[in-house]
Amino acid sequence: MDDEEMLVRTESLPQAPQQHMKVRVYTPIGSAVVRWHGDPREADGWHFIEWTFDEDIHWGQNTRPVHGAEPELRQEGDRVIMSGRLHLTDGAAYLQMGHWPVLLDLASPIPSSLDGLWVQISAGSENIALYPYAV
Repeated sequence: MDDEEMLVRTESLPQAPQQHMKVRVYTPIGSAVVRWHGDPREADGWHFIEWTFDEDIHWGQNTRPVHGAEPELRQEGDRVIMSGRLHLTDGAAYLQMGHWPVLLDLASPIPSSLDGLWVQISAGSENIALYPYAV
């Protein structure tokens, strides 16, 4: 398995009509409830996935430095907390959670001095989605 691929277990959750399908995702670094963008009939099981993060990063609001040096995924109410190392690229960023990158959209520029810093990002679970793919 390539270090960039994330094999996770997903479990479908009851949903109200007209809502995005949600799953609980179990990873080696924690679990959380997120949107599912795969075949609903395949929501329960093991999948290679990609993350999408549909909330802008606002330094000091939904993103802050942390002192821990371990990646983490957890749920706090309707928020998903992701911890990892922040990496800045040309006009974009990604969060390295272990071996797995999560692409991020920046609401405003983040100083380059923060590149490589351990951070915690909090987002509504409706703003994080999983896309399964075949290897």
